[in-house]
This record gives sequence, C-alpha cells and structure tokens, in this order.
Amino acid sequence: MADLRVLVAHGTKNGSTAEIAEMIGTTLREHGIVADVRPAGDVRDVTEYDAVVLGGALYTNRWHRDAVRFSRRHRGKLADRPVWMFSSGPLDASAAQRRIPPTASARRAMGRLGARDHATFGGRLEDGAKGLIARQILKSGRGGDFRDRGQIRSWADGIATDLAAQPPYTSHAA
Repeated sequence: MADLRVLVAHGTKNGSTAEIAEMIGTTLREHGIVADVRPAGDVRDVTEYDAVVLGGALYTNRWHRDAVRFSRRHRGKLADRPVWMFSSGPLDASAAQRRIPPTASARRAMGRLGARDHATFGGRLEDGAKGLIARQILKSGRGGDFRDRGQIRSWADGIATDLAAQPPYTSHAA
C-alpha cells in the first residue's frame, strides 16, 4: 500500500476538524499509506491522489463552506476515486454513542462525490474559539472536547482496509 496516496482535506473554523483530519492521516500512514492532510480551501488539484477523505466542521447544522466548495470544485476529478467524508461538531457524547446522519449540506456533497461512507465525530470547543455563537456556547458552560479518538482511529482503519482491497485509481499509479 506504500504507493497509495490519500488526501485528507478539511474545512475548519476553530481547528478541531483539522485535528481530526490529522488523526485520520496518522492512522492511514500507520497502514503504509501516503496521507497528505490539507485545508480544503488550499487544494487546487486532486489528480495525484488515489482516494480522498473530506471533512467539515458543523456550525448551525451546516457543513463548513470550504468542504462544500471542495466537493463542487473537484467532483469531476473524483468521479473515479473512492471518497469518504466526515463531520465534526456535536458538543456532547452523542456522536460516540450512536451513528449521526450527515446534515443536508454534507448529504448533498456525498451525492456529488459518490462518497462511500460518512461519519460524524464529536467536536471540540474551548476558550479562544472564534464566532459569536461559539462564545455564547462557551459562556453557557457547554464547551469541551467531545472527540472520541478510538472512534476516529477505527473509522480510519476501515478506510485503510477498504483501500488495501482496491486497485489504485489514479494515472500516477499505473
């Protein structure tokens, strides 16, 4: 699997989703996959990758705009590659206790990209967070770190297993 290249792109506001993307990238690397973790808004070309994992933070029940834009901008190039998606955001233990379906904007992006799977992970909101709503949540005492690292790792392990069973997808692997 050393020849497999996976892009883990993310849209984040306060950094929690970027940290989840890094956890996914680390897990994929442990399986011998080359994983590049990058902000979705910075990605101009996806043709060098065999697969993509796309994540977006959830705010007011919407998927981060950089993740949505990425799904629109790259849909043609990703038609022949496997894609997985994740969301982060619930500020409670719900995401670790049950499968939470994607929001409408993430579901539309899944359809655009033909995503194989979607997972919702708990979020993190701590002092210094940007945005009025975030500050109000913190002021009310509902902040904290609700990410389940074991859940994230297990999901990324599943991606690595799926990729090991598939042929390479891009022209560079030929």
